[in-house]
Amino acid sequence: MTTILNVSGVTKTYEGGFQALKGIDLEIEEGEILALLGPNGAGKTTLISIICGISTTSSGTITVGGFDHVKDYRAARDMIGLVPQEINLEPFETVMNTVRFSRGLFGRPRDDARIEEILKLLSLHDKKDSRIMTLSGGMKRRVLIAKALCHDPNILFLDEPTAGVDVELRKDMWDIVAKLKQTGVTVILTTHYIEEAEAMADRIGVISKGEILLIEDKDALIKRLGRKELIIECEPPVDAIPDGLAQYALTISDGGELVYSYDTHGDSTGITGLLADLRKAGLQMTDLSTRQSSLEDIFVDLVKEDAA
Repeated sequence: MTTILNVSGVTKTYEGGFQALKGIDLEIEEGEILALLGPNGAGKTTLISIICGISTTSSGTITVGGFDHVKDYRAARDMIGLVPQEINLEPFETVMNTVRFSRGLFGRPRDDARIEEILKLLSLHDKKDSRIMTLSGGMKRRVLIAKALCHDPNILFLDEPTAGVDVELRKDMWDIVAKLKQTGVTVILTTHYIEEAEAMADRIGVISKGEILLIEDKDALIKRLGRKELIIECEPPVDAIPDGLAQYALTISDGGELVYSYDTHGDSTGITGLLADLRKAGLQMTDLSTRQSSLEDIFVDLVKEDAA
């Protein structure tokens, strides 16, 4: 695949000495969806602001579609659409005029037919003559996306696109992003919602304290770092772990189940020995089930390790 965005050695240090970004290296492939996860203050919005030309780097280089984002600013910025966190729209203007104005800011000729295509994609066409002030929060976020798409960018940045949006509208937004990918748009989103990244992204990036901890294919990441848990139901429920099972580092759930965590890629899971020792300990097993660790579990573990 073709690299459409390259970030190399980017740092950002503010007056006073605070270093928001510490040597960020990042390559984005054309047509992919990358989810950038990180706690508050990790540097997600700072990185996006720099790539989009809103803020400047302290050092490092960025190219967008081969254009240097400083030397060829207009060409690089022309390839980018940005949907910011904050909703800041003219309340008395109509949806159509709002999007039309944004298209004009990028020097594009008036093309109402193209704008209507975008509004239809975002389920906004029936609201095109409505004033912004009459729209719901979810609809206003769709207008922000329409504004970002109106000049037909190659890359779309979504900075916390579903913040403050209810679950139903959040899933609608996921569908919109999937449609955008089908049209060939490269999507980079920051999010606090782990399930959002798990549902949409091709690759996951984790950023903490201004550093990229990893960037990896989502499925490969879950497979590589994920652990499984074996949940063992006993009758009667367990209230204490027998001494003969101490070597397995078992825990007890609120429902009295034994929980055994194991590495699916290890030389041995230890499950066979555990089940044999359960019988020796006199426990009556009634059911077994397994649970794969989620992306959220992996994210929390990575950030904890970085904080240590």
